[in-house]
Amino acid sequence: MNPLDLLLEPLQYEFMVRALVTTAIAAVVCALLSCWLVLVGWSLMGDAVSHAVLPGVVIAYILGAPFAVGAVVFGLLAVGLIGVIRGTSRIKEDAAIGIVFTTLFALGLVLISVTPSQTDLNHIVFGNILGVSASDLVQIGVLAATEFLVLVLKRRDLTLYAFDPIHAQAIGLSPRFLGALLLGLLALTAVVALQVVGVVLVVAMLIIPGATAYLLTDRFGRMLLLAPVLSVFCSVVGIYLSYWMDASSGGLVVVVQGCVFLLVYLLGPRHGLLGARLGGRAPWASGDGAGADACSGRPRADAVSR
Repeated sequence: MNPLDLLLEPLQYEFMVRALVTTAIAAVVCALLSCWLVLVGWSLMGDAVSHAVLPGVVIAYILGAPFAVGAVVFGLLAVGLIGVIRGTSRIKEDAAIGIVFTTLFALGLVLISVTPSQTDLNHIVFGNILGVSASDLVQIGVLAATEFLVLVLKRRDLTLYAFDPIHAQAIGLSPRFLGALLLGLLALTAVVALQVVGVVLVVAMLIIPGATAYLLTDRFGRMLLLAPVLSVFCSVVGIYLSYWMDASSGGLVVVVQGCVFLLVYLLGPRHGLLGARLGGRAPWASGDGAGADACSGRPRADAVSR
C-alpha cells in the first residue's frame, strides 16, 4: 500500500471525516486557551475544572439541557468552592483544588452509574470521537466558534491580565471579570473536548499545546499561532494512527501531543534541553530580554498586537 492510500482510505468513511473535523475544531480552541493557562500558571486549575464539569454534564443530560450549561455551572461552582476552602481554612490552594475536583469528578462517576440511559455515558469520561454524529458536530462547532470569537475579541485584555493584573486594573479593566471569563471559557472548552478525548484527557489538550509552543517562541503572538497548528497536526496524526492501529483515538491524540512536546523539550532550538546546549545556551535560560520578559522569562506581551 502506497502512502497516498494510507492517507485516503480512512476518508472513505463518513465517521472518520467527522472525527477528523471535530478533532481539528477542538484542537484549535483547546490550544488557544492553553496559551493563557500556561502563561497565567493555571495548569492545575485547568485539570480541576475539566474534571469538575462531569456531574454538570450528566445532570444536563438528565434534564435534557445543553451540556454547555451544566459544564459552565459546575466549572464555576468548582472555582467558587476552591476559593471558599482556601479563604476560610488553613488548606492551601493546591490541596483545595485536589479536594474539590476529585470529589466532583467522583460525583459525576456516581451519577453516570445510576442514570438510566440509552447511550453509554462512559463516553463522557473516555471520549468517543469515532461516534460523533452530525448534530454533535454542529453543537461542537457552535461552541468552538463562540469561544474562538470571545478569545479573539478579548485577547489583548486577557493577555494584559495574564502579564500584569495590577496594571490591567489601573487602566480600568476588571481582573476579577477577566479571571471569571477565562474560567468560563475553560468550562466551555471542556465540553468541546469531551467528545474527542473525554474528561480524563481533556487537561492534556488544554495544557500540552501551549506548553510546547512556550518552548518554541519568546513572543506570545507567535504562541497563539504555533499552539493551534501543532495541536491540529498532532490530532490528525493521532486519528490516523487510531484507524490503522485499531486503538483508542483520544488516547493516541494525546500520546502524539506528548511525543511532540518531548521532541521540543529535547531538541527545541532556544529552550530545548539538547538544542540549547548545542547552541551554547543554558537549557533553562528563558530569555535575554529581547524576546522574552527578562525577569520572568515569559513571552513578551507586545507581540499579541502585531
